[in-house]
Amino acid sequence: MTTPLARSLDDYLATLPAPQRRALVRLRKLIHAAAPECEERFRYGIPVFCERGVLVGISAAGGGACALYVFSSSAIEAAEESLAGFKPRGNIIRFAPERPIPARAIRRMVQARLAEVAAR
Repeated sequence: MTTPLARSLDDYLATLPAPQRRALVRLRKLIHAAAPECEERFRYGIPVFCERGVLVGISAAGGGACALYVFSSSAIEAAEESLAGFKPRGNIIRFAPERPIPARAIRRMVQARLAEVAAR
């Protein structure tokens, strides 16, 4: 759901309805807390967070949902116990803004991605 005019994550977020915007702002803060050196970019048509490579991505999804792109099934497995009730499809976790992914799960997935990217 990225727009051609979005040049930054702030621009992208400004285009979203309030519930999705709030949910993605929360994700952004949690991702930066887990990977303080990461940079925000646009790749694959979505906002992504990079540190020595792409860690995770976020986006608004259809039907008012949001999505976290983890790009790694093993990173999702690292947070499996904190993801009860969420059903990843491939490497994507869709969620409703009113039912966000737990902070602990975000932290574990981002840390797992940091380790994977550093190991390359």
